[in-house]
Amino acid sequence: MKRDDWSGVSGEDRVSQSEARWEKLKHNRLRCGIDGEMEEANVEDILDDWFIESLKTYKDLHVYQLEHPTQVIEWTSGKTVCVAGYGSSKNEVLELRLPLKLFANENKGLCAERDFKVVHGGFADGPVRCLRHVPGTRCIVTSDGLSSNLQVWDLGGDDSDVIRRTGSVKGRTTASEGVSRIAARPSSRPHILHGALSGDIQLTELTSGKTLYKLETDSADPLSSLQFVGDSVFLAGCRNGNIYVADTRTSSAPQLSPPPASSGESEPWWTDASAGPDPSSCRVIRLSLSGEAAVSDLRNPGAIVSRARLDVQTHCRCSSTDDVGLSLAPALDCIAVSGQFSVQIYDTSVWRPEPQDALPLFEHRGHEVSSRQSDEGSVPALVTSHVWHPDRPRTLLSAAADGSVHVWDWVDRSAADAPAPGAK
Repeated sequence: MKRDDWSGVSGEDRVSQSEARWEKLKHNRLRCGIDGEMEEANVEDILDDWFIESLKTYKDLHVYQLEHPTQVIEWTSGKTVCVAGYGSSKNEVLELRLPLKLFANENKGLCAERDFKVVHGGFADGPVRCLRHVPGTRCIVTSDGLSSNLQVWDLGGDDSDVIRRTGSVKGRTTASEGVSRIAARPSSRPHILHGALSGDIQLTELTSGKTLYKLETDSADPLSSLQFVGDSVFLAGCRNGNIYVADTRTSSAPQLSPPPASSGESEPWWTDASAGPDPSSCRVIRLSLSGEAAVSDLRNPGAIVSRARLDVQTHCRCSSTDDVGLSLAPALDCIAVSGQFSVQIYDTSVWRPEPQDALPLFEHRGHEVSSRQSDEGSVPALVTSHVWHPDRPRTLLSAAADGSVHVWDWVDRSAADAPAPGAK
């Protein structure tokens, strides 16, 4: 057995080898924390002026360094996330616990837990291009982008620190048509929706492998996103800007919405949507490579409620459409966009039906600054992924191609600088 193998050993030997492995990794990590007070060590030397400025622009900021970069960040609880590498050979699959200091309401300086901590780990034989946690379980499902089949994993529990592969899910096609998108049903039923093309989407029961639903469409558009917006209703966003909205309880044809009118021809689009029990509260956001952003109502995705022009052609010099990230905030009228060296936050509440230029409300440049400082003269690391915290309105996690992972709680300076009601 190889020294870094997570499985095949039982009892104290396996635990001790895992702990030794983690200790070795931890000593190679750069870690720091910001919560309005300066931490020890030479963080000021590493981040220079940006660090000083960040004391005013961040409520919290914690940094972790992976041995290999990740394209996936998935919440497994309110305090833990799963990440995995995307190299061509063996890759780590890790469940990380966020710094407990992040969740301390008072006396943060007295909290001893200031670092990320690896709580479970394992290895994948190939890249991990998409990863989803199944709610109510200790199970994740991944796609390697090499075939339409998916991999099923057990995250382990209190009695085991090892993430083990437990099975697979067969895709609808025999050959890979790109990365399969995966969506887990919000309820505790272990059902996953998956597919790489609009014509390949199917709902599978994990326990039996039985196909419960297939999207009936003649199109074969590559997907940029796939997500449940309710327990049975889902949205499939295509790279050409088309949106399909369908219900897994019926075999009727899906609702198709073409992309908004745009000056670009055959340009890629990215899509995200909010979820909720009431479709009237669900929003859909679409963003093109030329920077056209449009918000619509899930009940009528073709009717644009508001729009804006974002500077993503400058911001996102990306090598592939998978390098761009677009996400709606769960609790704010904001979106986050990543794709080059930073994560930009935009306030969609000020957008209007007529197109207008929009400036970011906030920009997280931590990955760019830290990568330049660590390797002077090098090209900054591209941001590979970002996610909003499900319960903390202004908390996000982001990862970059240099292996850095940041969790940050940003300050809305426009609100902070606004005069108090009744002030003169």
